[in-house]
This record gives sequence, C-alpha cells and structure tokens, in this order.
Amino acid sequence: MEEGMKRSLKNLFAKTPIDVLSEIPDIAISGIALDSRKVQSGQIFAALSGGQTDGHRFISQAIANGAVVVVGNQPDISSDVPYVQIKGDTRQALAYLAAAYYDFPARKMTVIGVTGTDGKTTTTNMIYHILLKAGIKAGMISTVNAVIGEEVLDTGFHVTTPEAPEIQHYLARMVAAGVTHVVLETTSHGLMQERVTACDYDLAVITNVTHEHLDYHGSYQAYLEAKGKLFESLAQTPKKAHGNIRAAVLNKDDRSYAYLKRASPDDQISYSMMHEATLWAQEVENTPAELRYICHSADFIVQVKTPLIGIYNVSNSLAALAATVLRLNVPVEIALQALAEMPNVPGRMERISLGQDFNVIVDFAHTPNGLFRALETARGLTSERVIVVFGSAGLRDRKKRRMLPQVAIEFADLTVLTAEDPRTESLNEILADMAAGAELKGGVEGQNFWRIPDRGEAIRFALNKAQAGDLVIVCGKGHEQSMCFGNTEHPWDDRTAVRAGLSELLNIEGPAMPYLPTQDAVS
Repeated sequence: MEEGMKRSLKNLFAKTPIDVLSEIPDIAISGIALDSRKVQSGQIFAALSGGQTDGHRFISQAIANGAVVVVGNQPDISSDVPYVQIKGDTRQALAYLAAAYYDFPARKMTVIGVTGTDGKTTTTNMIYHILLKAGIKAGMISTVNAVIGEEVLDTGFHVTTPEAPEIQHYLARMVAAGVTHVVLETTSHGLMQERVTACDYDLAVITNVTHEHLDYHGSYQAYLEAKGKLFESLAQTPKKAHGNIRAAVLNKDDRSYAYLKRASPDDQISYSMMHEATLWAQEVENTPAELRYICHSADFIVQVKTPLIGIYNVSNSLAALAATVLRLNVPVEIALQALAEMPNVPGRMERISLGQDFNVIVDFAHTPNGLFRALETARGLTSERVIVVFGSAGLRDRKKRRMLPQVAIEFADLTVLTAEDPRTESLNEILADMAAGAELKGGVEGQNFWRIPDRGEAIRFALNKAQAGDLVIVCGKGHEQSMCFGNTEHPWDDRTAVRAGLSELLNIEGPAMPYLPTQDAVS
C-alpha cells in the first residue's frame, strides 16, 4: 500500500489481538507515530509509557501536529481527539497496529531473524548475499542499513533495531518490490521493546550471547531470555501461504546453547568450531588475505573461503550456511561462491590504507568478547606490534569499563583509551575507570597504555606510534556516523578520522579530522 493511504481505525484494531478498554471511533487514519514531534496530519499517536518519559504528557503536542486519535494504556486521559485506552503494553499495540496498517507484510515473506551479542550484522549480510547469489529476491534490515532492491537506506545513526512503524514500513516496501525473503538483524532491545512484534519470523539464528547491555537487562540470564524471545516466537508465527519453516540455528560452542535449545521449536540446526554438530569446522586458516576452513555435515564436506578475515567469522559463516543451505534450500556450491565473493561489511575489520608501511583496521568491537576476537584476529595478521584505540560508552554497562582495558592489556602491545559516546557522564571519570582496569591487568600508564580524551588525537597518537609492520586497530564505532557528548550527536566516522590522521602523517592530501568538543581542550 502507499504511504499515507487512509485506513479504518476500527478495521485495524479488528485485525489485532489488542485488548481495548474503550470505544474505538469510526475514523480513517493515515499512519502511526510514537514521537509527538514527528506526528503528521491524520495519524495515530501512540502514547508510550515506561522508560525515561511518559508519552501521555505529550498528547497536546501530538494533537497540535495533526494527530486524530491517541492510543495509550492510562485511564482518565483528557484529550481533544478520541482517546483509545488499551490493556497491556502500548509498545506491543503500536507494533500490531503498524503491521495491520501495512497489511501484515511479514506474512507475505520468509523472515530470517539474526540475533546475538557479536557478529549479528556480519551474519545478516552473509545470509543476504547468499540469497542474492541464489537468485532469490531478498531484502535486509540491519543496524547499518536497510536494503530494498537497489535502494540502500542508512540506519547507522546510533540505532539498534528500528522502531515498529519503521520496520513495518520497510517490510511493506519490500513486498511491493517483489521481495520474498528478508533478513532482519534483531537486537535484545528490539525484542524487549516489542519493536519486532508482528514480524512473524520463520527462521531464528543466534551468533553468541556474551557480556553486553547488562545495564539494561540487569543480568546475563535476563539478557539471554530476551534473546530467547526470538526463538520462542517461531511457534506463534501465523501460517503463511508459501509455508512455514519454524527452525532455529544454534551455536553449540556458546553458553547460550542449552537455554536456546529448550526455547526453540523441534527443528534445530547446530553449528560448531569445537564439537560435532549439524555443521562443524576443521582445519581453520586465517591469513591476511582470506579465511578458509573445511565445513563438515552429514551430506557434504566442502572448503569454505571468504575475504572476511577473523576466526570469529568461521562461526558467522557456519550460521549463514546452516540457515541458507540446510533450511532455505540454497545449493551449497552457490552459498560457497557467495561467501568467497563477500563484500566488506562497513566498519567490520575494514582496512584503511593510504600507502603507509603498517596496517590500520577499523572495527565495531565494543564488547569484551568482541574486543578479544578483534585483537585475536589482529595478532594473527602481523608479526610485529598490535596497537589498539577504543573507549567505553557513558550511561551504559559500567562493568565493561574495566573489562575492556583488561582484554586490551593482555592481547595488545599498546593501548590508547579515549572517548566513545560519553553522553552526559564525565569523560575523565570514564577514562579513570578504564585506566584502573588496565592497571589491574598489569598495565603501566605512559608505557603500554595512555589516556587521550580526544578521539581524533588518540588516533593520531596511535598512528604516530606505529612502526613498519605494526597493526593499528581502532575499535568501538565501526560504521557509526556520530558521537554523543552531552545530549548532542556530533558527526563522526572513525574511518574518516583514520584517513585524516594518515594523510597528516604521510603529508598527503586527505580529509580534515572531524570535530569533537574534546578538541577545544587540547587546542
């Protein structure tokens, strides 16, 4: 359907399981919004409760911007337009209403969900490219971008899984474009906040579940259970005209395996680098040019090659092969060819070279496990020193602030601690926590680790420290296009910053170092 097309409010509610506690007005609506500032004329305003704000406080603003009806879960709300009170979570209602508005697009496609702590985006891209190589009309929604046919839409501005109306809009556009399969990168926040409700998954894939987002979830078990919602949802997916798969792809090497095995439907595929499984890898070789290994299954033994370096990409590619070859019926030869031709995923082990005599890589690694895997890969790519630059985000999991530097001190030769989205926290206090973590692991400030608050200056420092054959790896931001100081997002790209630093070092033309507020303190 076209964006802005009118829909009957009563008909929308009739198609959903939402429990309504008040009368539904017989009016037509032209869309759904959850941000009162972005409401357009003729739309529903979903007043979300919980979190840091209560949407019911912004009803008047939403109406001023054109809302014709308000949906919320609070009683006795006074409003100049009809107010529909629902029972339960307004976020869930928002997702169902958005899906109904777009005529439940997920039910017209095969939906592959990919979740996990590290490797989600890469695995999502692998599955997508294998499907394309097989001649399947596929779409993709990741934390980097959404791909609909030839159109690529950026989603990398500090978002995880997009909000439900955006997802359903993307899915509807895919249906209109003739897409039959969509790969949806699915975060724990997206699952817990009902953003992916009514996405009607057919196939669920896990990469791993390690230490991350414990500031939000509270504990590893709660975080694991949030991931498990994807696998539990397979049983609730409605019957689709083209058939239902209802299968889970599980990592037998990960501590999540036992729990997700119980949470998943009977149709399960396991993959492993250490144990026999449905798919397992042996004879792994990780070179600066490519990653290769032997993949075993009951039906075939094949060599896998991919230019995406890093031992962890063995697991990512096994997960992609399990989903596409074993459940989506892609011929294994086609899948192998797709992996061999995989384009680089933005900000994932992305090499930057302007002719310098040392290697530079930008990577998104921002968890203890992710940083370990990135440094493990870096160590295998040089016989000289590994120099790492990274920070730790403000208003996020504080335990990581000491865990990350401990990983760096153990597996890198030189460590540079710097800013990474301090938000409203004190950057100096964040760096003090990180320095304490480094010292706990035997780090000595000024000898094998440094604190440099300005990220641009930190990158310059690392590049100037590098000698012939060394490897500098800048971690934590990857593809992201901004850095948050206070409540302001400043344009920032690690790859641009690295090119700026290299061009200065080599005395050649290049981009200017992007501005951050910390530059004012060092200028």
